[in-house]
Amino acid sequence: MILETKNINKYFRKPVKFHALKDINISIEKGEFVSVMGKSGCGKSTLLYILSTMDTDYDGELFLDNQLITDKTNEELAKLRNELIGFVFQFHYLLPEFTVLDNVMLPAEKLGKKSKEEIRIDGMEKLRLLGIENQAHKKANLLSGGQKQRVSIARALINNPKIIMGDEPTGNLDSKNADNVFDIFKELNTSQDLSLLIVTHDSDFAEKTDRTITMEDGRILS
Repeated sequence: MILETKNINKYFRKPVKFHALKDINISIEKGEFVSVMGKSGCGKSTLLYILSTMDTDYDGELFLDNQLITDKTNEELAKLRNELIGFVFQFHYLLPEFTVLDNVMLPAEKLGKKSKEEIRIDGMEKLRLLGIENQAHKKANLLSGGQKQRVSIARALINNPKIIMGDEPTGNLDSKNADNVFDIFKELNTSQDLSLLIVTHDSDFAEKTDRTITMEDGRILS
């Protein structure tokens, strides 16, 4: 099991108390490609922030790679997050003044497990995997939207995570580039047995994943 929750509840307390997530129990196995769908405001992104360890203000238990990570310190969580989780967002959050390769290398440099030269080699390999190695030395702001999202996926892969989490990763792309991103995810899922958990509004995207978690009003319907 790569990820599991037990009775996760989340409350927002300001301006009034609001029960945002209600008894969330989910599990993601190694090599599963799972989508999360539901109307705006149903709790999808709130859940993703908890699963990604970026929000620790919740009740219940969260397991990542068979480790109970609830109640770990922020420092411990930051290390686990960098080692085990790759993130892909709707907006790529690339540093425009950095080259493509430098952007991809950043999480590995932060982790500090390899030399800069080893990270550079890894970064080029990830760009090659995504078919954009020829863009490695360009400034990130010179790329198209589809290319930037490929770079963000390469960056998510640099530390060889156990799971990729995505928050609307195709939401800012046209249909052709959205299909390309799905195909990249599917290839990673198949070739590397990589787990993926993707929040999306795109029903076409969700239908092609292994299974879909449907949410409504802070609960899981199916």
